[in-house]
Amino acid sequence: MEHYDLCIIGAGPSGYAAAMRAVDFKKKILLIEREKMGGVGITNGALSSKSWWEIARQFTVLRKRSAQLNMIIPDFDFKEIKADVQKAVDERMRLLIDHISLINRLENNILMFKKGNARLISKKEIEIISENKREVIQSDYTILATGSRPRKLTHIPIDEEIIITSDGIDSLEDFPESIVILGAGVIGCEFTTIFSGFGKTKVSLIDKGDRILPFEDEDVVKVIEEAMEEKGVLIHRNSELIRMDIVDGRVEYELVYTDGRKEIFNVEKALVSVGRIPNYENLGLENIGIEMDNRGIIDTDTQTSVPNIFAVGDITADIALVNVGELEGRYAVERIFGQPKRKLVYENISTIMFLDPEVAGVGLNEIQAKKKGIDFKVASVDYEFISRAIANRDTRGFIKLLVSNNGDMKILGMRVVGQNAPAAIQAVALLISMDKGIEELAECVHPHPSITEGIQECVRLLLGKSLFKPLAYSQGLTCKKYANGIYEDIVFLT
Repeated sequence: MEHYDLCIIGAGPSGYAAAMRAVDFKKKILLIEREKMGGVGITNGALSSKSWWEIARQFTVLRKRSAQLNMIIPDFDFKEIKADVQKAVDERMRLLIDHISLINRLENNILMFKKGNARLISKKEIEIISENKREVIQSDYTILATGSRPRKLTHIPIDEEIIITSDGIDSLEDFPESIVILGAGVIGCEFTTIFSGFGKTKVSLIDKGDRILPFEDEDVVKVIEEAMEEKGVLIHRNSELIRMDIVDGRVEYELVYTDGRKEIFNVEKALVSVGRIPNYENLGLENIGIEMDNRGIIDTDTQTSVPNIFAVGDITADIALVNVGELEGRYAVERIFGQPKRKLVYENISTIMFLDPEVAGVGLNEIQAKKKGIDFKVASVDYEFISRAIANRDTRGFIKLLVSNNGDMKILGMRVVGQNAPAAIQAVALLISMDKGIEELAECVHPHPSITEGIQECVRLLLGKSLFKPLAYSQGLTCKKYANGIYEDIVFLT
């Protein structure tokens, strides 16, 4: 029976990262994947959807510039765009596979890769079933990194052709003339942005609340909703889906609104985007007694209730993001074979929502700070005061910085809405992880013109020495403090 130091089940972002960190420790590793290398993080998740988003963004810019350039907007072929997205997927997948081959050539076959279905039959034995054989291997440690899949609703006839999840995007042969998207969270809003960005599809978005992205601050949501509606997106606010059926090859759906009204709509396609669920079925977890709850495997800093079994990525109840999964995978290996230099923390995790405009964030927003009972100060600078945004000819958006409501003014979080939003986040993420205040930010000299100059102006607002004064531009510059449930303007200029 083949023996390994570490077996990793799942070769998505978290499993692959765990394997490469184990290579650093010179361990004998087995990486198992039942489908495709890279998991849904590549094939029908982060990489593929962001490739669609990037192409849609380019077409949006082209349409905007066409009048200035005195040109007719060229038509485009769905199949060619789809093929281009697939090239991006294949390129990344090939890189991961070739990397394993190169590692083994340099490190004497330290990392084995097997394709098949893996199942734990004991704490140290794993059964692997492939197309033409069954084998059992032994491993001192196992990391479960089997990811997640789209949540399906039993009362909706999802066939991945007419009513689809994100897994069914590849089944589309052309842009639908109309589509309804159920779910106004990140994935639903990203696909709303993609389909509306090409200008070929009338998009409707079902939102049970009075606004999309309910976990985000109202000022963030306002910018995104306005941009969507400018592209013709119909947002069904305060609505609940009564039914969704396939009728004559199209989608018929009925909504009831909070005021009691009911409406029936007919569209070509529907996309159901109501979250994801962990893939823990058929792993043999019942054979070894791993503790679970209704959200998935229960883990303590990646370690399960069985000491030599670890769980990382979407299979756990933590944040379902590629960068978080990779962090957890690497951390699990460090716990197994070494000693992590620091605890696994999530407070400084940077996020991007690929919308129009983009939204980047790190740390707490105002909603989260209030829920935690934290008093804070907040400064916000609209993009219209940032030279780089003016040069880009797109001043939609703002930068908002939250700090503690005391003399230390430690950084609690930041949100950036607008072009180049991700570029403005990382320095603040580092300072949050270091538990620093705004002094370090105040001392930074930012390149000009750059979006990050907006961070500098937020800091200056909080310190009472801003270039632009809130009293003169109260709509675009704000500086407030929140304490005991009440907002109050911070006024330095009298």
